This record gives sequence, C-alpha cells and structure tokens, in this order.
Amino acid sequence: MSIALVTGSAGLIGSETCRRFSKEGFTIVGIDNDMRAEFFGAAASTASTRQQLESELEGYTHHGIDIRDASALQALFSRYGKAIQIVVHTAAQPSHDWAARAPLVDFGVNALGTLHLLEAAREHCPEAVFIFTSTNKVYGDCPNRLPLEERDKRWEIASGHPFEQGIDETMSIDRNQHSLFGASKLAADVLVQEYGHYFGMKTVCFRGGCLTGPAHAGAELHGFLAYLMKCAVNGTPYRVFGYGAKQVRDNIHSFDLVSAFWEFFKAPRSGEVYNIGGSRHSNCSMLEAIEWCEKLSGRKLDWHYQRDNRIGDHIWYISDVRRFQSHYPNWKYQYALPQILEELHAACTD
Repeated sequence: MSIALVTGSAGLIGSETCRRFSKEGFTIVGIDNDMRAEFFGAAASTASTRQQLESELEGYTHHGIDIRDASALQALFSRYGKAIQIVVHTAAQPSHDWAARAPLVDFGVNALGTLHLLEAAREHCPEAVFIFTSTNKVYGDCPNRLPLEERDKRWEIASGHPFEQGIDETMSIDRNQHSLFGASKLAADVLVQEYGHYFGMKTVCFRGGCLTGPAHAGAELHGFLAYLMKCAVNGTPYRVFGYGAKQVRDNIHSFDLVSAFWEFFKAPRSGEVYNIGGSRHSNCSMLEAIEWCEKLSGRKLDWHYQRDNRIGDHIWYISDVRRFQSHYPNWKYQYALPQILEELHAACTD
C-alpha cells in the first residue's frame, strides 16, 4: 500500500491533490480540522468538500487533527510508517489580515505545524517526498521596489527589466515588510528547505501566486478570484484595497499546481524552491478581473475602493516558472484565465 498523506485535505489544493493521487493509485490519508470556518466564517467551511472526498475516493481516511498537536501527528505517522510515500502539506492560515488578529495562532499553524510534520516525516517515513505549498508572500513587499509603470487598467514592470517575464527565485526575502502571515510562511519555507539540505529529505517549497479553482471556498480575506466571482453573481458588495485597483496577480488553477506536484514526485530533489503561478500565461489586474466577472455574470459588480492597501501586499506580482519548467519539461499548463473564470462562474451558479 502506497499512501499519500495530505494536510488541508478538504481545501482547494488539498482536495485537488487527494483526487489526483487517488487516481494515480495511492491510498489517501487526509488531515483537515476545518479551521477555515474558524478563520473566515461558516461560508468558508470545507465540510462539504470533506464529505465529497469520503464518498468519492475509495479508501480515503479523514483525520480532524490540528497540526499544532505534535503528539497526534506522531501517532498518525507511526500508524502508517514507511507506507507514506508522499506528504503534501497544504494546511495553513492564509490571510494577511487574520494573522494580525491572532499572531500566535497564525505562527502556530503555519510555522510550528510545519515543523511538527517535518519531524514526524523524518522519524517515520524519511524517504517520503515532502511538498510544501509556500507563498509569494515570503518575498514581503520587495516586489514593490521594482520599476513599475501605471497604465490604464494595470501596473506593469518596465520593459526590458530582468523580471519582465516574472519574478524568479533570486528575489530577496530580506529587508522588507512581510506581514505576519508572510513571516510565518517564510519560517515554514526555510524549515522545509533545511530538512532537505541538512537531513537529505526530498523536500520542496512551491511559492505560489494566486491559487484558484472551482473548489475554492472564497472569502473576503482569502480567495481573490473565487470571492470576486461570488460577489458578482450574488450582488454582494466588494472592497478593493489600494493601488488604484490596478494591482496585478497571476492565477494558477489547482489542477495545474497539483500536476506540478506530481511531476516533482516522480523525480524529487532535496531542499528545492520553485516560484509557481499563472506566469505570463494567466494573470490579470483587479480592474481587469472585475470586467471579466461582470461579463460572465451579466451584472455590474457593486465594488468600493479603499485607498489604504493591505500591509505587505504586492502591487505587481507575476511568477517566473521557467526554473521549474527547466527541471520538469513535461509539465504544461492546462488552464488559462478565461477557462479559470468560466469554471468559477459555473461553480457559483450550479
């Protein structure tokens, strides 16, 4: 029996991972205690996705463990031992704003929880591949120092700049403001790298741009495109924070991200880091996203502009994924922005 252990298994990336690795013949052990409902309210609960996994995936086993509970994780890893071939760690507190409300909870989940998982894996399944969904927020507000130009509907980087195709892994993580969320994810990111370099474990950090897909339980504090589409369809007011509503994000579908996980699993490395996102293939500004959502929903979005931006937030962020592509040339995008938005709209209207 080959086991894929997935944390945050009922979330967007976690559930996509469960389905993909089940399809590839793995027995899935899921960990998810639905803290998303605690963070963002009942509308963001992952309970329905958990129920779908339990009914759809043969052999799926669910555990409502809090990853801050080291003893519970040790017991679970001990039960399955070296049958665990891969750990995909997607559980997180994912919001800038929420982190500032409860820094100890944020750091406990994002940093300490990651350390607990690394230690459990090192003790019970040291040969397993360990995949961590990190974030572009580990770079703090360093991207805001790039030479950016304000255009009609978006900010753009100056033509000819080395990062014109996107931000690569050479960007500094130092001497900038991260937000508390960015700091806790950075601590986890460095730990995952170190367990690869120091202990020789097959670890990787995927520093994601905006991760999205129809399974996303979008909320105001997390889930940009999914929540925006939900507001457009339902007539819910939406707030835009700063930068003239022209801030740019790249967006990667959960299917494409998990396909990258699969490619890494087949040929793992130790202590790797990859920027991963929609790249130049799939990106938009806030104003452009609003126009897309209005077109698909057939109604005007009730949106309001708030001048102050979120602390540590990016003005322009597009991922350069070429390093990952050079290591794993079989990986290809299946989704571009139009298909992503069409799926999000369908999920809101079903």
